[in-house]
Amino acid sequence: MCVLGKNRLSEMMEKLKLVYPFDHNLLDGDGYILTVRDETVLHYLEHKNLISYEIVFTPPDIVAHLTAKSRYGRMGLSFLNAAKVHSGFIGRLALELVNLSNDRQPITIKRGDPLMHVEFITREGRPSPYMGPYQFQYMSDEEVEIYMSIISEHFPNLFDPQLLNRMVRERVSVTGK
Repeated sequence: MCVLGKNRLSEMMEKLKLVYPFDHNLLDGDGYILTVRDETVLHYLEHKNLISYEIVFTPPDIVAHLTAKSRYGRMGLSFLNAAKVHSGFIGRLALELVNLSNDRQPITIKRGDPLMHVEFITREGRPSPYMGPYQFQYMSDEEVEIYMSIISEHFPNLFDPQLLNRMVRERVSVTGK
């Protein structure tokens, strides 16, 4: 296993859209910096799920790991969710946050703020892509079509088309309802 560097990530972003939309300025050498879809304020001890602005796709031979930007940790923002994105996952990430600030002040996160590092790591062994209930979460029909095209072109025999179509129909909607 190894972390994909900037040049390899750039190649894969173009070919497979690991992150969409992609902003070259958010590559940080060993990964990509995800931003926030919606502005939110977290009050002391409040828990909220923030949705990434970007869609993340981890191809079947890749897993991704998440780490928070340290500026938020220094404010007292804690991340509750697992730091892994399964191979084969496609969708916006739900980032589970709680405000644990010592001064008990609200923490504001603005739309587009850089929030989370995502590193893409190669995996070994037979592909076992994610087929759970959060596949395609918070994606529009147009965005789903982009990734269905990528899957059919680059991974035609790996995903069950009927199961994928069911997951598209049953996905968590763009509005989160």
